Amino acid sequence: MIKEMHITDGQTVIPIQVIRSGRKTLALEIKDDLVVRARIPAGVTDGQLKGFVAKNEGWICKKYKEMRARMEKRPPTPRPMPTKEEQQKILEKIAGRVSHYEKVMGLSCNKITVRDQKTRWGSCSSKGNLNLNYKLAYMPQKILDYVVVHELAHLRHMDHSREFWALVETYLPDFKECRKWLKENGSAY
Repeated sequence: MIKEMHITDGQTVIPIQVIRSGRKTLALEIKDDLVVRARIPAGVTDGQLKGFVAKNEGWICKKYKEMRARMEKRPPTPRPMPTKEEQQKILEKIAGRVSHYEKVMGLSCNKITVRDQKTRWGSCSSKGNLNLNYKLAYMPQKILDYVVVHELAHLRHMDHSREFWALVETYLPDFKECRKWLKENGSAY
């Protein structure tokens, strides 16, 4: 079974990491480490994988080039882990926004945890626990609010269905701008 592939855009060799799991669909993603990840169901054959990558080669090359250009313009600057005192202030700030939107949305989470998450801004567990990235406290409040509303919306819809996005849009009509801002600026935090 293939675990890694490579394609070329004519100038650059683009690595593709293959991640097999219990998921039902095939997906591609690229993060600021400039590694394309093909997330696929465990039962997908190597031939199906190669066909999927070939079908999406144009998209991969385009997104890889865009991400590389973005990284060259503004390399990420690692932020040191906050002190205990700063962590408490961050927790209070984030918990305050969660509390605000719980009231506004008529929802209630179980527990709030602020962490140094490497690949996510937030998550919501099936038990109603919210995990939020501490770096959100340094971002514009509009972006923090977007992530909070996004994760609280998962208390009602544990997916990214049309209904989920409609709920997010009810409370943040400009959520698409926030998503775009995070994609373009999030790695600088």
